[in-house]
Formats: sequence, C-alpha cells, structure tokens
Amino acid sequence: MGKQRQNHSDSFKAKVALDAIRGVKTLAQLSSEHRVHQSQICAWKKLLQSNAADLFASGSRGGGKSEEELTAPLYEQIGRLQMDLQWLKKKL
Repeated sequence: MGKQRQNHSDSFKAKVALDAIRGVKTLAQLSSEHRVHQSQICAWKKLLQSNAADLFASGSRGGGKSEEELTAPLYEQIGRLQMDLQWLKKKL
C-alpha cells in the first residue's frame, strides 16, 4: 500500500512559513524539524509573503462581510423550517 498524504492545518503552515521567513534556521533544519519537504516550505513561504498585504487591507475586517450579511440567510432558513413544521403539524 502507498503512503497516505499528510494534511497540515493552516496554523501549522503559517508557523512553518514564519519560521522560514525569520531565517533563524536553514530550510534543511526546518524540514527535518517539522518533517516537511523543503519545496513545500518554500511554497508556504511564498504564499505567506504574497498574501501578507491582504491582512492589512483597510476596511476589511473578518473576511469583509458584515454581521447582517452573515445572519440574513440563517434567519431565512429558520423561517422556512418553521413554515415546514407548521405544514407538517397540519398534515399529521
């Protein structure tokens, strides 16, 4: 059987990428310490560097959606479920 691929969490990837950016340890040291291939560490590092500006973009906090935009679909679903429940109570 083949070796199963590892799925790393986002926090782990960020931690490794930050370690690579700091430059305290070499890629070989980071690779052996975190058990991740050097090319993967380089890819995470480039991704972090290219998307770092998006973290500080003005006017966008929490993904750019307001609380109302997040809750409106939930209230709609609650209303639909309540109507379905009333319909089922009438039929039974």
